[in-house]
Amino acid sequence: MKKFLLLLTIIAALQMTAQQKKAYQIFKANGKKTNYKKLLKAARKADIVFFGEEHDNPIAHWLELELTKDLYQKSNKPLIIGAEMMETDNQKQVDQYLQNQIDYKTFKKEARLWPNFKTDYKPLLDFAKQKKIPFVATNVPRRYASKVYHGGFKVLDSLPENEKQWLAPLPIKYDKNLSQYQKMLKMMGGHGGENLPKAQAVKDATMAHNILKNYKPGHLFIHYNGSFHSNFYQGIIWYIKQQKPDLKILTISVETQDNMKKIDKKNSGKADFIIVVNKNIPRSY
Repeated sequence: MKKFLLLLTIIAALQMTAQQKKAYQIFKANGKKTNYKKLLKAARKADIVFFGEEHDNPIAHWLELELTKDLYQKSNKPLIIGAEMMETDNQKQVDQYLQNQIDYKTFKKEARLWPNFKTDYKPLLDFAKQKKIPFVATNVPRRYASKVYHGGFKVLDSLPENEKQWLAPLPIKYDKNLSQYQKMLKMMGGHGGENLPKAQAVKDATMAHNILKNYKPGHLFIHYNGSFHSNFYQGIIWYIKQQKPDLKILTISVETQDNMKKIDKKNSGKADFIIVVNKNIPRSY
């Protein structure tokens, strides 16, 4: 009888474990487990929150929207939203869409939207539209990053003055020794040479410039970007710290792992909060 009861207990425990499969687990920078409630509490105290995503990760996109909604409802600070996915010279179209001056069909035609914009970023834009939250297109137009990739920073000097408004003020400050830029060179095996991280830097500098340009004291600015742009407090944040070192910044990074029980060494310390997503979750594209 005792053996039978023990068997039933084991079966029940296994069934419960199967029912509690996790899609994600949140960790602190030091690798200790935490939860969404604590992440939200910390985010409410920040001046700027960087949500570093994996662009094709559906869990990241869902949590971006949920966090934005919760910050709107539970923060005592008005929100400002910004995104890498929108480029500075499309700010006019963003504003027109938010103000119901153009419909989504026209917006899609006139702005250079990412292929996954409708499913992954339109919900954020529509929430901003509904709640009348400013939405800032922060990223440099991709054609200028391409120019830097092929010709270095010097090509920016020859741009017409009316085009320079879409970039961070020139000359672009740059530290080639930042570990993320060095990592980029190693990942690409040297392909693209020194201009590859410079192309990344012009994006980082421009996003930082537009965040600071639109940030208002007493507000909470939440910015969506690929995690590489904010991991290890580098990228965009490095540029922000050059100008406004006293701003309270909170970082989030989304990573994927096989093991959900503990954080991989390579992911530890990437951000204040690391959202580890189950590697078996299907990608959005």
